[in-house]
Amino acid sequence: MILPLLQIAAIAIVALYLGRWRLGVRRQNNQSWESLLARLRPDWSARQLSDHFLWKEGLDDATPEETWKRLQGAHGLWAIYQNARVLLQMADFASRNCDSVDRVLLETLRSDAMQIRLCVLMALAQYACSQASEGVRVNAFRAASMYTGMAARMTQLLQENAAGLVPDFVAAM
Repeated sequence: MILPLLQIAAIAIVALYLGRWRLGVRRQNNQSWESLLARLRPDWSARQLSDHFLWKEGLDDATPEETWKRLQGAHGLWAIYQNARVLLQMADFASRNCDSVDRVLLETLRSDAMQIRLCVLMALAQYACSQASEGVRVNAFRAASMYTGMAARMTQLLQENAAGLVPDFVAAM
């Protein structure tokens, strides 16, 4: 008697999870460009990393120590983590709404976002254990460098497919 009830409960839990997941995907697919821009972190700007981060990849001859200071420590790393997700959603938005989008560029943006998020999580875990050690600063430097590259590629994507959106994107970043 108890085994059939457990099976029904397990099926109900899986069905509920899949329903919530589908609703979340639908909600995410219906986001507007303005709502995506509004989700970028307004309290931290990558301009602190590089003056030309939206137009050129990499950091301006910064060392890991300088980058750690510019990031404002874990605060900037967390902002990069959250913004990488939003940039990933912007790439998905572009793929849904533009037919002529470079698929290789989109895949590069998706890969960048996942690598950035992983690198930031590793740096934050190291930071929690050992404060601002050399390993933390190197991982933060790597994440910041990838982030500036991703921002430059997103700017390139927008310039090629939706030039009118570039000013709003630049202002939000």
